[in-house]
Amino acid sequence: MERDSLATLPNAISLSRLFLAALFPAVHEHDLRLLILAAAGLTDFLDGWLARRRHQFSRVGALIDPFADRIFIFVAIGTLLLEGKVTTLQYGVFLLRDIATAGAFVIAKSVASLRHATFKARFSGKLATVLQLFALPVIVIDRRSTPWAVLVVGVVSLISIADYTVALWRARERA
Repeated sequence: MERDSLATLPNAISLSRLFLAALFPAVHEHDLRLLILAAAGLTDFLDGWLARRRHQFSRVGALIDPFADRIFIFVAIGTLLLEGKVTTLQYGVFLLRDIATAGAFVIAKSVASLRHATFKARFSGKLATVLQLFALPVIVIDRRSTPWAVLVVGVVSLISIADYTVALWRARERA
């Protein structure tokens, strides 16, 4: 069932990540930060699971979920950057896919042969988000693991960028 209602439980759960994003920089206690990160990961899983189980898919929900993911991840990694727990390069690698996706969206809407292309979630993008959500607690728990966590996120981000680029290219060919 497709509805355009904002008032669904999956959408409320997605929106809760915005609250968690606002809370993350305000909390400095190690265990509470880990709890916030766990809650963000859980809500990312739970909103999609509930939407499928309850058949509450909507265009609004399809926009809210990735938006809430991006905001949460941006705030969390930005907070860690400002606290000196990640370097500027690690910050950039962590957000590489998000920056590339935003750029691709602008390009797709600017190029006539790509305007009809729709951006749909792909496995590689979901995997990159999951790895970002796993990497954040790794960084909080053990800064010595930060280079490895960021490297894994970076490699999967590059794979995701390539995957979305191919999908966009194929959409152009179908036009």
